[in-house]
Parts: sequence; C-alpha cells; structure tokens
Amino acid sequence: MTCYEDLMYRGLIKDMTNNEDFEEKLNAGGMTFYWGTDPTADSLTVGHYSSLITAKRLMKYGHKPILLVGGATGLIGDPRPTAEREIMDKKVLENNIEGIRKQITELFDNNVEVVNNYDWIKDFTFIDFLRDVGKYINVNYMLNKDIISRRLETGITYAEFSYTLMQGYDFVHLYKEKNCIMQVEGSDQWGNITTGVELINKMLGKEAYAFTMPIITDSTGKKMGKSEGNALWLDKNKTSSYELYQYLINSDDSVVIDYLKKLTFLTKEEIEDIEKKHNEKPELRIAQKRLAEEVITFLHGKNEFEKAVNISECLFSGNISSLSAKDIKTGLKEVPTFKLEGTTTLLDILVDNKICSSKREARELIRGNSISVNGEKITDTDYEISKSIAIDSEIVVIRRGKKKYYIGVYKK
Repeated sequence: MTCYEDLMYRGLIKDMTNNEDFEEKLNAGGMTFYWGTDPTADSLTVGHYSSLITAKRLMKYGHKPILLVGGATGLIGDPRPTAEREIMDKKVLENNIEGIRKQITELFDNNVEVVNNYDWIKDFTFIDFLRDVGKYINVNYMLNKDIISRRLETGITYAEFSYTLMQGYDFVHLYKEKNCIMQVEGSDQWGNITTGVELINKMLGKEAYAFTMPIITDSTGKKMGKSEGNALWLDKNKTSSYELYQYLINSDDSVVIDYLKKLTFLTKEEIEDIEKKHNEKPELRIAQKRLAEEVITFLHGKNEFEKAVNISECLFSGNISSLSAKDIKTGLKEVPTFKLEGTTTLLDILVDNKICSSKREARELIRGNSISVNGEKITDTDYEISKSIAIDSEIVVIRRGKKKYYIGVYKK
C-alpha cells in the first residue's frame, strides 16, 4: 500500500487540509512534519502512543519527524473543556521536557529532532507578538474554534484564549526554520492546527499541510490510557510492562482489531489473519495478546514482554514461588499489604489483617483448601509463618480462594 492508503486503511486520518496534492505528497515521502505535546509530566502516556506510532509510521514512508515539546505553551496550558489548567512551575516543566526528550530519542533510535518552542517564543515582547502575529487572525475566527467556543459560557482567560495563536506560530516558525510543511496531531487539536495553516498562508504566502488522527477510546468511549483515573505511562519505571500488559490484554473485543490497525506495524494481511482466528475463538484473546506483544516490545523490548507474560501466568496459576519479590510487588501492586515480624501463626495473620473475620472462619478455609501461602495450599491450622519462608527474605503472599491476594512484608 501507499502511505495514504495505509493511513486510510488504519483509520488514522480524521481531518485533513484541502491541498490538491496532499495524497501525492504523502506517497512521495520527503516531507518534514511535526507533532507536539506540552510537558505536563516527565513521560508520555498511552494516550500519546497513537501520535508517536503514527510519526514512526510516516518516518518509515520517508518523511522526517520533529517532536515539539511545549516549553512555552506548557506555561499556559491548552484550554480544557471545563476549567483552566494549573500553572506549572518552570523547574518542573524543564525536568519534564528533558524526560520526554530522552524517551522520544530512544524510541526513535536518535532519528528524530526534538525542539522546544520556548526557544523562539521567549524572545517575543508582548507588543511584537501582537504586531507580528496577532494582527493576522480575526477574533471571530478564534471564537469559532471548538476548543475556545466550548468554554465561552463558563469563561476563558485571555492566556488560554491566546494559546491557539502561540501554537499556530509554532507551525510558522518550523515552516521557516526547518522547512516543516506538515503538522500531525490528535483530532482535538484541529482548531489549533488550522490556525497555524492560516498564519503560514497570511504571513508567508505559503501552503501548509496537516491531518488529525481520531482520538482512540475504549469500548465505553473513554480515552485510551486512562485506568481508573490514573495515567498509564510509557516509562516502565512509572507503569510496569506487566501493568501495561494487563491493560492491553483486557481490551474489549469490539475495539481490539481497531487497536491493532492504529497501534502496530502489522500488515493488513497479518491483521486480517488475526481477526479471523480471534473471531473463531474469542475466548483465547488472540488479538489482545498480539496487541500487547507488539506495543510492549516496541516500547520496552522483547524481554519485558516475556517477563510481563510470565508474571501474569504465574499469578493466574498460583505459581508464586517462581517469581522474585520485585516481580510480585509489580504484579500485585494494588493488593492489601501488611507488615510481618518474627514468627506468627497463619491463623493470627488471617484474623489480624482482616483476611478472615474470625479464627473459626480461618480454620474452615484452611481445612477447605482455600488458603495458599506463596502458591502452596495450606491445610495445617497450626502452620507458622516466618522470614525463612519469605520470598527473597521479604515477601509472603497469601491467597484466599482464587482471586483475593494479600502481601505480608518483612523488613529487610
């Protein structure tokens, strides 16, 4: 397939500028393009992954990527649908920029240029910006932008109102200085993108190109990467490969093929083959497993993917003893944890930590093969727990029934 056909097959173009030769330009390769993000954290999230992988895809078709990290726009914040963003401390923002720069450089094997819009915005005086940029854009034009109009009833500050002008000027600057003629973003940025296209036309008398990708959501319409209000980070030290694996393996059947198209480099033929097998035996989660493999291997490497699978399988089977204390902490990050000291009876631990409501219930569960310690069924009601049985002399894992885990921790 050509670049344009590939993007269309994967559903990666939602809006695009009306350039007569856009398809031809995409297919020919050789365009310098940029996508941007404000440095609200020192790592990108799974929500950014679609843009990142699309940039990598365009690069494979011969286009040159630039990532813009918004050191200037990040000090203001893109208008949110509800309320103004909190103002970020400059030192925190600088640390975030370096974190993202390092992350992207590694993922693109040093084949991407990372720029910071603070480098050119900082030299503008307020008057110069109004004269050199602001005079080209009509207020009514800005008011019609969805990103602005949705805030008019509740109120929008002048700082947020000006954000679209700043982002638009970024496109002008990169067009002039880097011959960057195309911008690629999520569809929620279409208003800001078209401001840049308009400025390039009015300020430079030139033509620019742009397209947006649809925002990727789960089966309920929630943005991908939001896990119970917590972001899923691309940095494995912030979100482990195991946690990412669990998120992807639990993708709904109704969206997983769409994810394979948008978030992997699998060919059309490979995806169709996976879809056929998945539809025949959906309970095997063939598509979800392949999605997890492709995403995690791209981000963290094959070893991390295999490690995530191993942790998952060991926890599912109850084979706890084969895992390290570190792996257990990763895999059971959200389960109740309590402290252990010396030698204690299992009965006391079950009652004292509210795993069981009484010693009578605890005895019944032990005798009924419902209590495991480090993956081993315990039937002895006099069983004692000490540091000598702890995994890595630190962790004791108690499981009640098939799914309820508890972790006892000895001080190292």
